[in-house]
Amino acid sequence: MINEKVRRMELSGIRKMFEMATEDTINLGLGQPDFNPPEDVVDHYRKAMLDGYNGYGSSYGLPALREEIARHQSKYRSDITSDNVMVNVGATQALRIVMESTVCRGDEVLYPEPGFVLYSPQTRIAGAKPVPYPVLQRDDFIPSVDKLEELRTPDTKAIIVNSPGNPTGGVITKKAVKEITEWAVDNDILIISDEVYEMMVYDGDHISFLGDHDNVIAINSFSKTFAMTGWRIGFMVTRSDWIKEIGKLHYYTVACPPTPPQHAILYALKERIDFVEEMTRTFKKRRDVIVSRLNDINGFDCLTPKGAFYVFPTIDLNISSDKFAFMLLEKGVLATPGNAFGSVGEGHIRFSYANSTKNIHRAMDILEDTVEEIL
Repeated sequence: MINEKVRRMELSGIRKMFEMATEDTINLGLGQPDFNPPEDVVDHYRKAMLDGYNGYGSSYGLPALREEIARHQSKYRSDITSDNVMVNVGATQALRIVMESTVCRGDEVLYPEPGFVLYSPQTRIAGAKPVPYPVLQRDDFIPSVDKLEELRTPDTKAIIVNSPGNPTGGVITKKAVKEITEWAVDNDILIISDEVYEMMVYDGDHISFLGDHDNVIAINSFSKTFAMTGWRIGFMVTRSDWIKEIGKLHYYTVACPPTPPQHAILYALKERIDFVEEMTRTFKKRRDVIVSRLNDINGFDCLTPKGAFYVFPTIDLNISSDKFAFMLLEKGVLATPGNAFGSVGEGHIRFSYANSTKNIHRAMDILEDTVEEIL
């Protein structure tokens, strides 16, 4: 018998649209790279299985992988070691056990809106109350500390931040990271930082929330970094004593992360960062194409994203974002309505440019024709 907590859950608007697409649909909706992992990385996955690494591993992750992750993350904080790292079954599972481990019934969690569709449901599953804070185009999709303070109550326990952002492509600046961190420290608020697009920043450098503040849990993933969304390997970085405590729930949830892909990812981190850099250069070229095309279409205003692989333009066509997205789907283009990311997203539509330049141009041609029909 299914309980009411589950019955009240809504299926993600992204998934609803995806399920309606056909093989011929130009997919600018789903958030995954249109690349395969490097062939030599795949070979290391295969080799790990052939070499017998098919059993249970450490609940916290392959020790050598944790050490390599710590080495990479130490650029944000020099005292990070493998004791600060836990390997997870994707960032989704990492976020789930973080929420279950840190908040309780009656607590409030601030989260960005428009924002990734997991934040609010996973807060509710943990028994806490999700409270959205706006990230707006006029602010370059960067949170306002004044607004955070306006929303803060004595029950505010944590804030979720996301940079580079999904669906906006916004990147939180060094100044804003400092302001948000100081506000969190002053009010004893936990920072849960979603940094899965960390290596996909086009202008400047990624600024992590890890910094010098101890009450931070950074969540990350290899899904986007090495184009391996189906491999389901992510990680978190935080205080070593918190890793031990969260590790209890981690064990009772998944026992351990899958063993063979960890060996392949260890190789990728050591030898194939060039793949990520090349993929990001390709995304930047596509970004420039789609932004230019969108800003030439009546009713669209598109900010140039600084990270990830999404654009989130406003649409001013006297039509709801979901109705417009369904019109595009009927014409063969899959996009995601802005209100799938919360009510603040209404009036926007998300396009992923994780598709070929040729398909992006085809999709923009269809978009332009659709707008002309409306006008």
